[in-house]
Amino acid sequence: MEIWRRFWRLSPESRALVVKSATALAATWVGLRVVGFRRWKGVLLRFAPHPVGRAGVAESASAEAARDVARMQRTAARHLFFRPNCLEQSLVLWWLLQRRGIPAELRIGARKAEGRFEAHAWVESDGVVLSDAGEGHLHFVPFESSVISMETQTR
Repeated sequence: MEIWRRFWRLSPESRALVVKSATALAATWVGLRVVGFRRWKGVLLRFAPHPVGRAGVAESASAEAARDVARMQRTAARHLFFRPNCLEQSLVLWWLLQRRGIPAELRIGARKAEGRFEAHAWVESDGVVLSDAGEGHLHFVPFESSVISMETQTR
């Protein structure tokens, strides 16, 4: 019950963002399993404007807006009926930021720990990591370029 009370205390814009985040996380969970990363990323790209910064918006306002979007997205992820992984959360956060005209990059890194290959995804905006609550991404070596821009370049 307390969760619903907190939800209704949010501003209408924040409530809409939480609902959009939850819906996108559920769709991404299914989309990645049904059509795979590349095709699902293409679906998300069709529903996001070209990644450009907000003209005339102060950098601090854009950074604050990015942190707010990330916070609402994390809130939605915590209260779903399933636990979205870092790739699902990062894809959705990247998409939400793109829809608001906030420049962001989806980053994927890898490491080998105890003989196992491990990967991790996170989102950066203006060099600030938004999707990692801690410093988990520091233990992974990121691929050289942004995953989103890398796959959308012409060959």
